[in-house]
Amino acid sequence: MDKIKPSFIPAIGWFILSAILLTLPGSSFPKEDWLGKIWFDKWVHIGMFALLTFLWCWAFLRLRKSQETLKKVFMLTAMTAFLYGVGIEFVQKFLIPNRSFDLGDILADGAGCALGLIFSRRRYIKK
Repeated sequence: MDKIKPSFIPAIGWFILSAILLTLPGSSFPKEDWLGKIWFDKWVHIGMFALLTFLWCWAFLRLRKSQETLKKVFMLTAMTAFLYGVGIEFVQKFLIPNRSFDLGDILADGAGCALGLIFSRRRYIKK
């Protein structure tokens, strides 16, 4: 097996950290009412998934593929990150104490993936 390319280390690290944070029991989180009023949880999901998508796109960029291939890889990366977010919601519902399935989190995850994809394409793919 080949060595892991250094460009994948941040993406793998963020994936592991996000998996840990998204599978913490619900009792680990503060119960502040004002955070709910500003949809803090949704903004966290958007940021987490935007960064997740961006870091994976950046890692794949370092493999030096053609522009057309990168477009496809970036789209597949965003779609995979979104499916990961959907899967995590089911894990939270069925396997994590005091956590539940939240359609709003899925929408926020999708928004984050879209933002990460848009940023990556604008930043790294030439027209």
